Amino acid sequence: QVRLVESGGGLVQPGGSLRLSCAASGSIFGINAMGWYRQAPGKQRELVAAITSGGSTNYADSVKGRFTISRDNAKNTVFLQMNSLKPEDTAVYYCNAEIVTIDNGLANYWGQGTQVTVSS
Repeated sequence: QVRLVESGGGLVQPGGSLRLSCAASGSIFGINAMGWYRQAPGKQRELVAAITSGGSTNYADSVKGRFTISRDNAKNTVFLQMNSLKPEDTAVYYCNAEIVTIDNGLANYWGQGTQVTVSS
């Protein structure tokens, strides 16, 4: 009964900023890695950023220096701070988490997605 809920998407001008949030809820024993993926029209889903339980991060080359992923373990929440946004960042952004539950063990869970549109 794990649920991931994203928030923070919207319309922003080129050069602007947005902060995405994703909160996990349910009968959670623990959370390992968490990450953000995105899918633009006509393209495959791609990894944007990931963060381990220990705080190690990994970013797609296209967002390095502009995006920052972080997490609040006490609140089971992961964030994506997006600065200097470009039109090519336009996509549906999905939250993903590796979550351990008593019933199912380790499994991947996905949020419903939040739309980010960068346009003047």
